[in-house]
Order: sequence, then structure tokens, then C-alpha cells
Amino acid sequence: MTRTPGCRALLVAALAVVLVVTGCTRSGERRGGFRPGGVDVGDPYVPGYGNGGYDVSGYRLRVRYDPATDQLTGHATVSATATAALSRLDLDLTGLTVSSVRVDGAAAKHRRDGAELLVTPEHGLRRGAAFTVEVDYAGVPKPITDGELGTGGFLATADGAVAIGQPESAATWFPVNDHPSDKATYDIEVTVPDGLAALSNGVPAGKSSSGGWTTWKWAERSPMASYLTALVIGDYRVSTSTHAGRPMVTAVAASLPADGPAAASVARTGAIVDFLASQFGPYPFDSYGGIAIADDRIRYALETQSRPVYGPGFFRSGRPNLEVVAHELAHQWYGDSVSLAGWSDIWLNEGFATYAEWLWAEHDGGRSVQRAFDLQYAATDWSQPSVDPGRAAMFGPAVYQRGALAVHALRRTVGDDAFFRILRGWAIERRGGNVTTKDFIAYAERVAGRSLGSFFDAWLIGATAPALP
Repeated sequence: MTRTPGCRALLVAALAVVLVVTGCTRSGERRGGFRPGGVDVGDPYVPGYGNGGYDVSGYRLRVRYDPATDQLTGHATVSATATAALSRLDLDLTGLTVSSVRVDGAAAKHRRDGAELLVTPEHGLRRGAAFTVEVDYAGVPKPITDGELGTGGFLATADGAVAIGQPESAATWFPVNDHPSDKATYDIEVTVPDGLAALSNGVPAGKSSSGGWTTWKWAERSPMASYLTALVIGDYRVSTSTHAGRPMVTAVAASLPADGPAAASVARTGAIVDFLASQFGPYPFDSYGGIAIADDRIRYALETQSRPVYGPGFFRSGRPNLEVVAHELAHQWYGDSVSLAGWSDIWLNEGFATYAEWLWAEHDGGRSVQRAFDLQYAATDWSQPSVDPGRAAMFGPAVYQRGALAVHALRRTVGDDAFFRILRGWAIERRGGNVTTKDFIAYAERVAGRSLGSFFDAWLIGATAPALP
């Protein structure tokens, strides 16, 4: 994610991961050895989000949206495996009305508790059992207001809607286990009035029209964190092509100039991906793309999987902004494919993506990586940690800029050969999974063949400027 321009911590992070695995359970409603799943995953950065007791393997979403009334209707099928003996399971869902729930085809009791959908199946779910939950729901979706990023979640626009956001957004338009620790595949069908585009993640899986409505289908077969889902509906110039044997889908809001900086920036997606692959190893997904929107309420760009979304503020200068494209595309490796186990380690996403901006700028004839490092080192407030920065600072400079400093300092410390073996090997070995800072340190030490604990302590959490390597 990029915002529009305008140790002790490691122990805390490790504890947070334990909470993510176990979740927090409600008391009561126990039946014959079965008990309710966790009310959330125990991540203090997003209390109430995510749920314990099951692991989702896939979502099949069929939604219909009418911009004239802002009404969304949906049918979600959630395929999962119980990781505990469950008398009840919860899903995250904000503001929409649920009309029916079925578990393995049988009607299930359900009720709402704030942003939670509580589902009680007819019979308990045994630990290890595979099951499906089908939810029918409808209503007028609402956005989420976050003091750090601004408005996210589901936003109605003049000609459609945009549903993106970090760390939460998915629960505003479908029932979900809304935490990056539970990644899943997605099949998404979106029906909208003829003439509008309905864009989402993954490979385009067909389009059909009937009775004045068009259904757009998308398939993301690589595991995806829920906050990386995208739904963009409206009047867009959509371009579909092939790049390196994979589909490339880009879209630019029709209200933006066809020859303007947003269109020019998104058009460089293929070239930038190719450069990043030369640095980070093979691109991890089955499709490419990017979407430039025109809604000023979106003051950030987001690495929505396989198809980043860019807010309009990045193109106000009138010139292409290739650095933001490099940043969001770098996340396809670091953040999307290799995802966080808990939000306290968000520097693993943003530090690497910020470093990718430096690499691209140097490759594109701009400022060298070393010069970017020197300038940022002198300007950094070292009292702010990169690891476990706190919820209010999770999108702050310590996460992005200090994180990038740590990445380059690692390069200076272990040398280019070991450094790029670390970056490439990390992306390959952990592809599709979830990681912690502790995992990355252990991997870097294994590849470099040396202890790096004190190095990372100094560059990620120390309160004073570390010695230059």
C-alpha cells in the first residue's frame, strides 16, 4: 500500500502470532464437546476481525450491484476446514442483511452481533471436517472510515462503486474470515448494468449479458488475503492483452484522460513487472494488471492481488508516476504472495516495496539506491520502530522508510550476492504463505551464513541511529 504524498518488539510480534493461531473464544454455547470458534484471531491491530476455529480454502462470490439504488445482493459459498470441534462459527460481515445460511446444504441458525455473523449449524463440526457455508445477503453497503488512511471498504460512486481498503474492507461486501492469516482462493462473479465494467482479482473467466445486465467473472487461484480483494464497478476503459504468457488486464476511469499520466503509468505495468522479476525472481501470480480510479476519497494506492488500484492523487503532477506502480507491483511478491501472519510485522510488506521504488528509480535513470538511502538515513526519526509500530503508526514512515533502510543496510552488510539470494529465495520458499519478522531473520541468517540478530535489532527497533555498514 502507498499513501498519497502529503528484541522487545520481536517478542511482542511473536506473541501476536500465537494469538493469531489460537484466536479468542467466547464462553457458552457448548454442545457435547463442541464449542464456538474464536470471536477474532487475537490480532491487537484489528480487534474483532478474523475468526478462530476454521481455515478457509476458497470463496465463491456471486454479487449483483445496481448503482441506481446502491443495492447489492449476494450469495457467498465459503469452503473451509474445522481446526477445532465447533458448535458455532463466526464470519465478519458489516451492515448487510442476511436472509439465509446453510451449512453443508442444511439450514443453519444465524444471528448478528455487530460486525459478526454467528452461524450455528444443525450438528457440530468435527475437528478436521471439511464443510461449506452458504450465505444469502443484501443491502446498501457502507464504507469504513479509518483515521490513518481515510475512507475505504465499499464506496458508492457516481457511476458504480469501489471496494478496497487496508487492513479491512472485504467484510463490507461479503461474509469473510477477514484477516491475512487465513488466505484462500476466490471465484468472483459480479453482475452490473450493461455498459459498466466490473473488475476484480485474478484471471478473467468470461463475461455474459442478459436482460440489460452483464456478468463479469474472475478467478484467483493463488491464495489471497481478504484485504487484497478488489471490486471496481463503473465506466472504465478496459484493456485486455497478454504479457509473458499471462493475461494482462488494465483499466482507467473514463473520466481520466486517455493520454494522461494515470493511463501512461498503468501502461508501464508489464515493463516494471519484468524489471522487478529480474530482482526478486519469478512473478508469483497467473495474471497482471492495474486499475486507475478517479474517486478523490481514495487517497492511497493498494496492492490488490494481481491488479493494484491507484487513487487519483498520485497523478496530480501531470507526469507519469512509475514509482507508485513499482511499489504496488513489488507487493505482489512481498505482501501478497508472501503475506503477514499479523499486522505488527507490516514492515515486511512496506519496507520491501519502498525499496523496490528505489531500485526502479535507479534502473529508470533516476536517483541511485545509495543516494536514496543516504538521504533517508539522515532524515529518519530513529525513536519510532519498524516492528510493532502500534496501530496508529502502522502506515507511518518507520514502517515504509525505516523498513527500506533496513533492507538496504542488509544488502550492504551481507553483499549483493547473498542479498539477492535472500530476496529471491524468501519469495520462492514462502510463496503463498504467511510469515513473521522472526521467520525473515532466520531465513536471512541461513542464507548469509551468519548471525544477524543484533543487526536487525539496531535497524528495526533500536532508538538511535545505527552505525552505517
